[in-house]
Amino acid sequence: MDLVGSCVAFVHVSERGSFTLGAAAARIPQPVASRRIAALERHLGGRLFDRSARRAVLTPFGRDMLPSARRLVALAEAMEHDAERARLAPLRLAVPEVCGTRELALLGAAALRRGIHLDLHPAPPPARDDLLHARQVRACVAAVPADEAAWTVPLGLATRAEPRSAAIHLETLRVGRGDVEERRRVWIQPEDDVPHVRDRIRRLGESVGLQPAQVAVASAFTAAAAQVLDSADLLLCSAAQARELGLHWRPAGGVDPVRGYAVAAADGEDAERIERDLAEGLARCLGAADPEEAR
Repeated sequence: MDLVGSCVAFVHVSERGSFTLGAAAARIPQPVASRRIAALERHLGGRLFDRSARRAVLTPFGRDMLPSARRLVALAEAMEHDAERARLAPLRLAVPEVCGTRELALLGAAALRRGIHLDLHPAPPPARDDLLHARQVRACVAAVPADEAAWTVPLGLATRAEPRSAAIHLETLRVGRGDVEERRRVWIQPEDDVPHVRDRIRRLGESVGLQPAQVAVASAFTAAAAQVLDSADLLLCSAAQARELGLHWRPAGGVDPVRGYAVAAADGEDAERIERDLAEGLARCLGAADPEEAR
């Protein structure tokens, strides 16, 4: 038996003193209201209305049951209201700062079509993790090694002058002891200031004889880009970022750095839903054009 539906019919009929008017108020046909109230009477073990009267008159038993029925109906309505509010509540998601405004807007639009209201928070990798751990967001796009990633973005080196070779080797930045020429640097942007990217570049630099200061971490992507646009320095970045800056991009010789991303969430269902329903939009934001190819 539909206990809530039966109580709704019972409350409306009792308030209007009519099965016809009560059914209309409950937005159900009159025969349905009658059947629900009859079922409720059988369930409770007593008559709620005096059927001998012309109007719907409550019996003493019905008067005793009416307050409880009203409370049950009110609780059901409150539950429906809370459920609607929960469905419309924004899903706060921390995303990489490298995501473009247009791509994030397209991601938000795709989420709305799936019934997900995103509240996006761009941040660098450590801040995204901190936001999740502090429960300030429900999920984050975390930076992870390539073998743990749902999406990957190959990285290379970009420079103002077009390289003659198919790859850029870090040993070409090495200078001798007697050289007075300013040492060229490789700039790492905050998005790549994570061990599985940064440390590989540093180890390679050390192995080919670069000075520690020749592999530098910038405070912001724009700061790193400014250094490269004003010098012969190199920027560790994706091919898309290089195109955006008008730089010449090549793979890095001797190493294949990769950005890896996966959704992390306090609730596993949130992570699964984001990766399942928003895979294409996130791939576009991250620079991994095809989520299947990027796995």
